[in-house]
Amino acid sequence: MQVPPAQITPAMRRYVLHWGEMGQRWGVNRTVAQIHALLYLAETPQHAEQITQALGVARSNVSTSLKELMGWDLIRLVHLEGDRRDHFAARTDPWDMLELIVEGRKRREIDPTLEMLSACVAEAEGDKATPAYARERLKTMQGFLVQLDGWHRQMRDVPRPTLIKLIALGGRIAKLIGR
Repeated sequence: MQVPPAQITPAMRRYVLHWGEMGQRWGVNRTVAQIHALLYLAETPQHAEQITQALGVARSNVSTSLKELMGWDLIRLVHLEGDRRDHFAARTDPWDMLELIVEGRKRREIDPTLEMLSACVAEAEGDKATPAYARERLKTMQGFLVQLDGWHRQMRDVPRPTLIKLIALGGRIAKLIGR
């Protein structure tokens, strides 16, 4: 079964290029973000050569980027009957993508920072050469991240329909809980 390459219209190309630019601003390789955008817009799973042709990037770059996207669980490997090549499809639910990205970033960035802050606070408490203001600022940052981590754990358990309603409320939520 032969899968046609993704047809890229000017609007789609604009989205793919912009997603690549935004990816860089978020600390993600441009090609990784562009491949994610391309697969998100593709009607059918695409194989690496189709992606290479569509984006005009090196095949090795595509392979490396696909592995990274699979590591984030943002795309999945698809096998098509009659075709020995690996094909790839992206998740198409923006909420699923957001949850995966938030969880991945938390695991890679916030969790190690919390561990480091705990060690720094403990070390500073036992080190009288560390100024009191520095110890206090370390504790403040640790407290902030602990609170943020707790909020994240709570929000993770909120059903999606409820989250959508919360977001729709926007700033009005402050009125409900009283400023």
